Amino acid sequence: MPELPEIESYIHAMKPRIVGATVDTIRIASFSLLRTYAPPVDAVFGKPVSDVHRIGKRISIDVEGDLHLVIHLMVAGRLKWLEEGKPIPKRGGLAAFDFSTGSLLFTEAGTKRRASLSVIPTDLLESVDPGGIEIAGSTAAEFGDALLTNRHTLKRALTDARYLSGIGGAFADEILHRAKLSPTQMNTNLSSDQVATLHKASIDVLEEWTERRIAEAGDRFPAKVTAFHSDMAVHGKFGEPCPVCGAPVQRIVASNRETNYCPGCQTDGRILADRSLSKLLKDDWPRTLEEL
Repeated sequence: MPELPEIESYIHAMKPRIVGATVDTIRIASFSLLRTYAPPVDAVFGKPVSDVHRIGKRISIDVEGDLHLVIHLMVAGRLKWLEEGKPIPKRGGLAAFDFSTGSLLFTEAGTKRRASLSVIPTDLLESVDPGGIEIAGSTAAEFGDALLTNRHTLKRALTDARYLSGIGGAFADEILHRAKLSPTQMNTNLSSDQVATLHKASIDVLEEWTERRIAEAGDRFPAKVTAFHSDMAVHGKFGEPCPVCGAPVQRIVASNRETNYCPGCQTDGRILADRSLSKLLKDDWPRTLEEL
């Protein structure tokens, strides 16, 4: 799933291409994509784009007249810029936004259709905002209040969009590795120093990867957007050596979601129980790096 750095890289590329341009038309391949019916999508036709901004993990194309085209990519939604409009591909094609400067193609991989488009007036824009604080502009105290709203593991607390904005599973793994904290540690067990460390790690990781994503695209429109990158420390690196301590990166798999962590940096050498494998292996499940 694209997370804050990927969304910001899309926005960075979209602004010089569509801000000031006119929305000529929007071609929609499947109306299941649309999550609103009033105002109608053609209400934005012929109007100029005034800005593009992020709402959590959503992209808002702001159109003059207090209207917003809100795109939610979900897990597999992607955007592609074309210099001129082309037919929407039958496989994975959702919609095409035709501007006076070019065309933005909206696609989604796989068979599940989760991505969405909403046309929302400004006075109702908060209805699509999950409510999480923007970490980059927060203080350690504000971050701590949001993190500790409900009692959860750190991985779950970091990815709850109602309290913290823009973080998904991939960057939660990277943030927790940077902060040297276990993904299964309960948020209520953190000391004030650990909260401050996690706050700084969150800001640094998101900022570094946002800058990196934008730099990778350069003047081009971002391609192959994914929350995985070969230079990540632990996310998607199961079995590979941690770049800090060399211990093999481990994983926990639950409900088709994977958490990656370094036992050397984050759990004092303990191998965390995997809900499926640890039950299967029972006494043969390694509990420490030495046993592993």
